[in-house]
Amino acid sequence: MKWKSLLLIFAIFILSIFAIISIPKLPLFQENQKTKIQEQREEPEVKEAGNVAALQEEKNDKKEETVEEKAARIVDDMSLGEKVGQLLMVGFKSTEKDEAITDLIVNKHIGSVILFDRNMETPEQVAQLNNSLQRLALKKRFGVPLMIGVDQEGGDILRMREKVSPIPSQQKLGQAANEKAVYDIALLNGRELAAMGFHLNFAPVLDLSETDSRSFGTNPEAVYTYGAKVVQGLHEAKITATLKHFPGNGRSSVDPHIDTSSVKADKLDLENSDIYPFKKLIENTDHNQFFIMMTHIKYPSYDPSKPASLSSVMIQKLLREKLGYKGIVVTDDLEMGAVNKYYSYEDMAIEAINAGADLLLVCHEYEHQVEVYNGLVKAVKDGKIQEKRINEAVTRVLTHKLSTIQDPIVDPQYAKETVGSKEHKTLIENWMNTKEQ
Repeated sequence: MKWKSLLLIFAIFILSIFAIISIPKLPLFQENQKTKIQEQREEPEVKEAGNVAALQEEKNDKKEETVEEKAARIVDDMSLGEKVGQLLMVGFKSTEKDEAITDLIVNKHIGSVILFDRNMETPEQVAQLNNSLQRLALKKRFGVPLMIGVDQEGGDILRMREKVSPIPSQQKLGQAANEKAVYDIALLNGRELAAMGFHLNFAPVLDLSETDSRSFGTNPEAVYTYGAKVVQGLHEAKITATLKHFPGNGRSSVDPHIDTSSVKADKLDLENSDIYPFKKLIENTDHNQFFIMMTHIKYPSYDPSKPASLSSVMIQKLLREKLGYKGIVVTDDLEMGAVNKYYSYEDMAIEAINAGADLLLVCHEYEHQVEVYNGLVKAVKDGKIQEKRINEAVTRVLTHKLSTIQDPIVDPQYAKETVGSKEHKTLIENWMNTKEQ
């Protein structure tokens, strides 16, 4: 029994020793475990924070694509036919989407349309028509909207006259010498156009004339001032203006719709008078707010053989290099007698593009529009036009569209309520009454 007692005592002793040794180690193990668990928990958070920082840094490095970059990217991806279509603005003959305009937009990739009285019945109908045309363009692979234009100068040149507000002629506005009225009426006009789905107005006329109702008058400084107010008012309404007819039609007595003519004035005379309003607007206004339309008249002191619309001397040397214009150059209608009596449509188109025009107007006949389109495509393939020149013009057109056309589809009901509204007519009537007093 004694040995059992000794064995029991020895066992108790051993257990006591083990207890003494083990007790201090337990907290240390737990602390180590806790530290390990914390490290395991904290490590993903550190990694996640690192990933967020890296993503943020990557996002900062990756700049948002600019309008110019987007336009250049689209041009790089376009076929030759798609590019050429963006350089034409065409008209058609119906009050609704017809076979001709559908073919031009869908198959010829036409990028711009102009409407006339023949297309316009009511504000609501015009908005619906423009929407239907836009939907054709927006379904195409780049989704670039149409640019839709109209001649809405006021006075004698007023489309859908019975439905829109009675915009006075530039002559009446110029005689009144009221800058605020010019601005207010341009803003009103622009709002009506925008409500119907237009983006471009072929106004103001900057020609100097004492007798033409389309002109602000003969004082170059006054014509510049009023022209600038029209551009400002239209721009405020999200409508692009068009300065016309560069370098000034005022001295010609021949209507370019019928035939050609020449202005015999020397360069100094022209630059101090006819060209002055254009020059001042180019100097003092953002070029994205207006296009410049080239006349079909000849100016032998600059180019003895070609009309301004087909002359690189007038477009490249004078307008772009000397005056510094960076915006879009548009021709007057290529179906006018001043040019179509002397050139084929294919040759006119080639001459205009090579001269530096960016947008060609072909306002009436489907056959002529197709001839211009096919002629340009063929000319590039044959080496008569460098594709670099096409790319330059298309990039200008697309950059303008992407930066100015935000909502191509409009509300026909809003157009119905806005165009020719009582409020607009009252504003013009009040101005006319004030003027007469």
